[in-house]
Amino acid sequence: MIPLAERLRPTSLAEIIGQDHLLSEEGFITKIVQNQVPLSILLWGPPGCGKTTLARLYAKSFNARLVPFSAVFNGVGDLKKIIQEIEEKPLLNQRPIVFVDEIHRFNKAQQDVFLPYLENGTLILIGATTENPSFALNDALLSRMRVLPVKSLEADGLDKIIARFEAKVHPLNLTEGARKLLVHFAQGDARHLLNMIENIVHGFKGGDAIDENRLQALVNRRSALYDKHADGHYNLISALHKAVRGSDPDATLYWFARMLEGGEDPQFIARRIVRMASEDIGLADPEALTIALDAWRSYDQLGSPEGELALAQALVYLALSPKSNAIYTAFGEAKELAKKTSHLPPPKIILNAPTRLMKDMGYGKDYQYDHDTPLAFSGQNYFPDGVERQEFYIPKAHGFEREMTKRIQYFKNLREKLNS
Repeated sequence: MIPLAERLRPTSLAEIIGQDHLLSEEGFITKIVQNQVPLSILLWGPPGCGKTTLARLYAKSFNARLVPFSAVFNGVGDLKKIIQEIEEKPLLNQRPIVFVDEIHRFNKAQQDVFLPYLENGTLILIGATTENPSFALNDALLSRMRVLPVKSLEADGLDKIIARFEAKVHPLNLTEGARKLLVHFAQGDARHLLNMIENIVHGFKGGDAIDENRLQALVNRRSALYDKHADGHYNLISALHKAVRGSDPDATLYWFARMLEGGEDPQFIARRIVRMASEDIGLADPEALTIALDAWRSYDQLGSPEGELALAQALVYLALSPKSNAIYTAFGEAKELAKKTSHLPPPKIILNAPTRLMKDMGYGKDYQYDHDTPLAFSGQNYFPDGVERQEFYIPKAHGFEREMTKRIQYFKNLREKLNS
């Protein structure tokens, strides 16, 4: 039996739901079709948003032969056979459109196979990917295609698909609450929505309208859209980090929960929490790093789900801590200077002289042991000879760093007095 998703697949671009930015009167695809000059495009979007349907109808709009190809099931050898057939029978294959689903699964060397044929106009390429093209495709191929984002469907778009099913097949006996819950369970994925509708059709034996409880028994909620090894992984950890940096504890907890819901390893999050404490808070709150490390240790001891609460506690503490990247910035500047001056030795005055020869060479000569001075501060130079004294660390006027500013100024004044 043909799946419902295939039976209800749109038959024209006008029937596609939720992609008005591409298919409205001023949409990019609309303009290309009007000009009747097909271009190579890359459709980038999450599962179930209509990339395959869009590719098929795009080719149909030019009366072109569509050659479907899957980067999962087909290799480069299969692709070369298709291209050879196109080149050997040009009249039968007048500039066909090759559709490569999940094109990101080709490695970058395999992607290069397309380049000469796109250059000489042998074929038009449509790629479909769920991965960020900036990372998944090589620059040479990317520069020869137009990247078109395809969006997950909003609630009103999913409602339209339900209405299409009811008009073409038969009404769904759902309460209003169950209908809204069905849309919520789809999470923007039209294919999953239609699969759930199939479950309802096969599982419902008549009687009263299906309410929320009966719906949950008939369908499975869509799994969280998250891939621990791909875009979702980096997008969500970035969102979490920026929510902490932006001092928003509520958004912080939301993104933390989203990552856990998607199956992210809490150990990965724990490591990032330690990084947040050092990179975004630093000495504005010296306790932040200790709390981050303690939360990590607590998770190690308790595991999930109990240990996740310790990570949540640390995240909220960090979100509400005063922020400073002064240490992060200072260390970066110090590394840059170190790269440029790595050939310079420390000044002889602060070098130890364990041998007579080294003493004769002036190692350690006139060194002052700071603890022997009245204020435990000698004011000596610790930078290499020929390098002017630097001021990398400039504390922010937040939290504990206000105290660090006072200390820096104290030693600066004392150093100037001792060296005047």
